[in-house]
Amino acid sequence: MHRPTRPRIALATAFTLVAAALPAATLASSAQAAPNPDCPWIGSHAPIDSRVQQVLARMSLDDEIAMVHGAGGSAYTGYVPGNDALCIPALKLQDGPTGVRMADTTQLPSATTLAATFDQRAARRYGSVVGAEDRTKGVDVDLGPTVNIVRDPRWGRSFESYSEDPYLTGKIGAGDIEGIQSHGVMAQVKHWAVYNQETHRNTANDDVQIDDRSVHEIYAAAFGTIVDEAKPSSAMCSYSVVNGSFACENAYLNQILKQDFGFDGFITSDWGGTHSTAGSANAGMDMEMPGSTYFGAALKQAVTDGQVPRSRLDDMVGRILRQEFRFGLFDHPSADTPTAPASTDKHVATARQISEDGTVLLKNDGVLPLNDKKLGSIAVIGDGAGPDTMTAGGGSAKVAGTGTVTPYEGIKARAGSGIDVRYAQGNLGSSGKLPAVDSRYLTPADGSGHGLTGAYYDNTTMSGDPVATRTDPQVSFTFGDANRPAGVPANNFSTRWTGTLTPPQTGSYTFGLTSDDGSRLLIDGKQVIDNWRNQAEHTETAQVTLTANKPVSIEVDYYQAAGDAVVNLGWTLPDSDPLAQAVQVAKDSDVAVVYANDYESEGSDLKDIDLPGTQNAMIAAIADANPNTIVVLNTGSAVTMPWLSKVKGVFEAWYPGQDAGNAIAALLFGDTNPSGKLPVTFPTSLDQVPASTAAQWPGVDGKVSYSEGLRVGYRWYDSQGLTPAFPFGYGLSYTSFRLSGLHLSGHTLEAHRRLTASVSVTNTGHRSGDQVVQLYLSDPKAAGEPSAQLKGFAKVSLRPGRTRRVTLHLTAADASVWSSDAHAWQLTPGTYTVHVGDSSTHLPLSTTFTVRD
Repeated sequence: MHRPTRPRIALATAFTLVAAALPAATLASSAQAAPNPDCPWIGSHAPIDSRVQQVLARMSLDDEIAMVHGAGGSAYTGYVPGNDALCIPALKLQDGPTGVRMADTTQLPSATTLAATFDQRAARRYGSVVGAEDRTKGVDVDLGPTVNIVRDPRWGRSFESYSEDPYLTGKIGAGDIEGIQSHGVMAQVKHWAVYNQETHRNTANDDVQIDDRSVHEIYAAAFGTIVDEAKPSSAMCSYSVVNGSFACENAYLNQILKQDFGFDGFITSDWGGTHSTAGSANAGMDMEMPGSTYFGAALKQAVTDGQVPRSRLDDMVGRILRQEFRFGLFDHPSADTPTAPASTDKHVATARQISEDGTVLLKNDGVLPLNDKKLGSIAVIGDGAGPDTMTAGGGSAKVAGTGTVTPYEGIKARAGSGIDVRYAQGNLGSSGKLPAVDSRYLTPADGSGHGLTGAYYDNTTMSGDPVATRTDPQVSFTFGDANRPAGVPANNFSTRWTGTLTPPQTGSYTFGLTSDDGSRLLIDGKQVIDNWRNQAEHTETAQVTLTANKPVSIEVDYYQAAGDAVVNLGWTLPDSDPLAQAVQVAKDSDVAVVYANDYESEGSDLKDIDLPGTQNAMIAAIADANPNTIVVLNTGSAVTMPWLSKVKGVFEAWYPGQDAGNAIAALLFGDTNPSGKLPVTFPTSLDQVPASTAAQWPGVDGKVSYSEGLRVGYRWYDSQGLTPAFPFGYGLSYTSFRLSGLHLSGHTLEAHRRLTASVSVTNTGHRSGDQVVQLYLSDPKAAGEPSAQLKGFAKVSLRPGRTRRVTLHLTAADASVWSSDAHAWQLTPGTYTVHVGDSSTHLPLSTTFTVRD
C-alpha cells in the first residue's frame, strides 16, 4: 500500500491559510491599499498567480536578475532592493532562529529549550515573539527556524536546532513558523538539507555519504511536516555536500522539497553557500545571498547563452513574487526601522516561561524543591552563575537581549531577606575570560613603554610581511573597524604579539587564552597553551610558575578565519584560589547550587562531550564539601557527568535566555514544577554515540559516512541495546503521574485513514504539574525500521488527584516507510505495536493494530 505523495499546495489555498492567521490590523491595512494605474496589481483582489504573471510580463531580464540575489548597503542580514517602476518592494532578511539578531530585541531561550517543552503551543508563542519583533524592526523574512537533526551532540549548532528526532522537530518547527508568520513575516526554514556538522562546512571535504531512505525518513522528514502544516514562505539551502553535490546545487534534494513536498516558496542560499551559476539555478535554487557572484552578471550571461532557460528564471522570480503578494508586501511594504525597540515585558515573560517549561530535571534525591521556610543559606557557585552566565549560543543565532538576570541575582531575589545567598566564582566556564594581563606588566619587543608589539597580517598564517605593526597595551580585543589597524581585513587575518612579561610576585600563575578562532601562548620560548583551531569563542588555561620581577619572553599568536574576531590574554595571580574560596562558601551553606557550561556556536564543532576546563573537578569538590549539591547545566546538547552519583540534583537548563536567573529560581523553589523532557539522548560517554568512528565524524578523506542509517539518536541506543545516562523524552517532576487505560479506536489501519489512541493520565502526587504523554510505534520486522519511534505527544496539566483523558492520532503516514525503489511511502503489512509512556525507555502501556496486505 502506498502513501500518496504530498500534494502541491494551490496558491489561493496557501494564501487563505496564512491570511486567516494574520492579525486583524494587517488584514485591514492590506484591504485599504489604493489601486495604482501604473502597477495594476497594487490593491488588486485578483488571484495571486494572476498578479505574479502581470508583474513578470512587465519585467526585463535585468529586472528579473536584480530580484534573485542580495545587495549591500543595508542594516539587515540580507537585502534585495526594490523596483520602484514596478512597485516591487525591497526584501529585508534577518537572522532569527532564536530571536531577532538586532539591538533591543528579546533573547529567547535556545531552540533546544523550546523542543524540550514538547509543546506546540509553546512553539507558537515563541515564534510569535520572533515575528512580532521582526515586524517592529521592519524585517520581511526571518532566517529561521533551524530544524536540522542533531545527529551528534558535538555539533556546534545543536543549541539552535531542536532534536535528534524528526517527528518532534517537525511539530515544534511547524508551531514556531506558524507563530512567526502570524505577524505577516515570512519564515525561512533552514538548512535544507542533511546539515549536521560544522567541521569542513561549505567545502568539498564535508561530503556526506548517505542512502536515499535515511534522507527521506530522518533528515528531510521534519521539513516535509513543516511544509504540510505551516506553509513556510522560503527555505535556506545548506553548506552541506550531499553525495558529491553541494546542497544549493543538489537537484536530488531540491526535487524532494519542491516536487515531493509540494513546496511553492523560494530557496535562498546560505550566506556564501552558492558555488555555481547554471548548476545552482537549474537544480532549483532561487536566490543567492549575500551578493551577486553567481546570480548577478554571471546568471544574466547564462540565461542569454541558453545555459539557464528563461522559464527557469521566471520561476525563480515568480516564487519570490508569490510570497511577497501572499504576505501583503506589495500593498504595504514594511518600514525601514532597524533601530526601533522591539522587546516588550510580555515578550520577556514568554521567554522566561519557555525557559522554565523547557528546563529538564534529570536527578532529584530529595533536596528539591528548596524549602524557603527551612533554608538558612545557599551557595551559588560557578562562572555561569554570575556575570558570565551563559544564556545564549553564538553565531547567527546569537541575540544580545535587553538585559540579563543572572542565576545569582534571580536566586537571591527569590530567596528573600531571610536566606543568606552568597556567590563564588569557583573557576572558569567554557568561554569565560580571565582578567586581561595589565599593560604595566608587559613590555614591547623594543623594550620601551608598556604593552606588547603586535604584528598584523592579511592572512591566517602570519606569513610574509605584516601589513601593520603597533604597540597594544593589552591583548584583549573584540575586533571591529574601529580597533583594527588599517590594511587588516575584517576576515582572514592573523596577529603575533611579542615582548616580555615581568611578574609582580613569585608563584603559580593561571593564564587563560580566549579566542574565536585560533590562539596560542608561548612563555620563555615554550608553548603553554594550544588553542589553535577554527572554533567559537573558547578559553584554554595553563599554570606557569614565575619569579617576582624576573622578566620572561612572551608571545601570543592569533588568527581569525571568519565570523567573530575575539582574543584575550588573561591571568590570575598566585594568591588567588577561586576554587578554595568556593569550597569554603559551600561548606558554610545549607545548599550549594553549582553552575557549569559548554559554549556552542556555528562555525566549529565541540571536540568532545565533556564539560571543558576544570568544571568537573569543581563540581566534585563542591559535592565533597556540601552533601546537598545541585548542578545546573547550561549546554547546547548532551554532556557527560562523572560526578553524577555525588550530587543530589541536576537540571539541564540549556541556554535559557535573558531571564535565566528568574527562571531557574522558580524551578529550584518549586514555584514552577519542572516539566521539560530531553529532546536528545544523553550518552554515558562519547563511545556510545551513533557516529562514534572517525569515518562517521568528522569524516575521512573528505567523506562523511552516515553509515548508521536510520539509527539516529534513541533509535541507535535501542537497536544496540545500549543504556544511556538519560534517554530521549526523559524528565522528572516534583509530583508523580500514572498512565492507564490505553485504548485504540480500531484494530486495522488503512491508507488515508487514522486511528485514535486514548489514555488516562492521573496526577498521583501532591503538587500540580504537567506531564508529556509520548506515543511510540514499532513496525513489523519486514519494514526494516529501528525499534519504537516517536509518533505523537501531548502535554497535559493536572492538579493533584485529577485524571484527564488524552487522545493522540496515528495516520497511515506515521506508519509508512520510504521505498527508494518505488520512490514512494509504503505501508508494510503486518502487526504494529503502539507504546505509550513518558520517555523512549519507559513505555508501560502497549496495544496493537494490523495493516492488511
